[in-house]
Amino acid sequence: MGALEADVEEAVAVAFRAEWGQVLATLIRVTGDWDLAEECAQDAFAQALDRWRRDGVPRRPGAWLTTTARNRALDVLRREAVGAAKLREVAVLAGDEPYDDRDRAGSPYEDDDASGVQDDRLRLIFTCCHPALPIEARVALTLRTLAGLTTPEIARAFLVPEATMAQRLVRAKRKIRNAGIPYRVPPAHLLPERTAGVLGVLYLLFNEGYTASSGAELVRRNLCAEAIRLARVLARLMPDEPEVLGLLALLLLHDSRRHARVDDTGELMTLEDQDRGAWDRAEIDEGAALVETALRRGNPGPYQIQAAIAACHTTAGRAEETDWADIAALYGELARYVPSAVVRLNRAVAVGMTEGPEAGLALVSELEQEGELADYHLLPATRADLLRRAGRLKEAAEAYRQALELVENEAERRFLEKRLAECGA
Repeated sequence: MGALEADVEEAVAVAFRAEWGQVLATLIRVTGDWDLAEECAQDAFAQALDRWRRDGVPRRPGAWLTTTARNRALDVLRREAVGAAKLREVAVLAGDEPYDDRDRAGSPYEDDDASGVQDDRLRLIFTCCHPALPIEARVALTLRTLAGLTTPEIARAFLVPEATMAQRLVRAKRKIRNAGIPYRVPPAHLLPERTAGVLGVLYLLFNEGYTASSGAELVRRNLCAEAIRLARVLARLMPDEPEVLGLLALLLLHDSRRHARVDDTGELMTLEDQDRGAWDRAEIDEGAALVETALRRGNPGPYQIQAAIAACHTTAGRAEETDWADIAALYGELARYVPSAVVRLNRAVAVGMTEGPEAGLALVSELEQEGELADYHLLPATRADLLRRAGRLKEAAEAYRQALELVENEAERRFLEKRLAECGA
């Protein structure tokens, strides 16, 4: 592979991570056909590989991709004679002027959105999070369309088989089409019924960026930034909703540590080993203030509690100053709202740091017996870390091997291999 070809492939990959959600959201709004929109968006990225090799990478790749995908959609609609009304909508969007790389491809098309919010990606989230859809389908569909995550990646995020997730996505798109669910941010009186689904989408979108479920990189920075941007838009839309503020605080507090999570060689750094001087103090201060504002409303919820946990970590000047007892208590409170095995696993870590490794191991053993996290690599990884701290290195080595059989992310894999080697195995 030549240098030019490699550069183009990298440019297309970068554009996909940064622009997929915007390109697809625009096409879905215009065509109303989710499958057609995804097909045309994929085609545009495929064309970019050839055209950019010949013509060079455009200064604004997103504009080029949006225009190319939009024109492809127009061609398909004409060929299949979908209908005059839909053709008129796409023709208006395409306009009479040729593509100009100086301007991002925008849309003069305006629909009747009482919210006044013109952000296509936020509209897409609210469409996906319509209460007619099951909560799992709402989150999964948005991750597929907005973030461009693959079906296997989403399946891993939900800890379900790939085939199950594929069926959920198909059913969700069919439901939106058959029920005529509108592509818009709902009016203010309907926002509360969709808040939980929207917050869940943003949370999982950030999580996939914060610790990628697979691939060579630990962090997919563009997904984190997009989740924070949309959370800010939502906070402006719903300033009196404490859980919205709690989510934004949570994302900011986690994101504040982004530069310290890996070293210069890309190796994973644990929280206790991170350079706290590299943390983003502005994000920490903003996140901590948002937590206090939200909790003063007197209506706590899971995102506020998680933000409070994150604040315990980020406001500690040194690792040994972390208030693990408070964190363990907060995880116990969180379990009342989110009675999941993952929350209980996190509490086991905090208990292990507060009461000693053996106390944490007892809680991990309960989770292992229940079997819900059998395919989750952080379950044996947590057991391994607690065993290592307890000095039971032979058992720790075996647990690290179990975690290595399950982990998908390469940065996490290298970290586990390093820990295994430290156990003398």
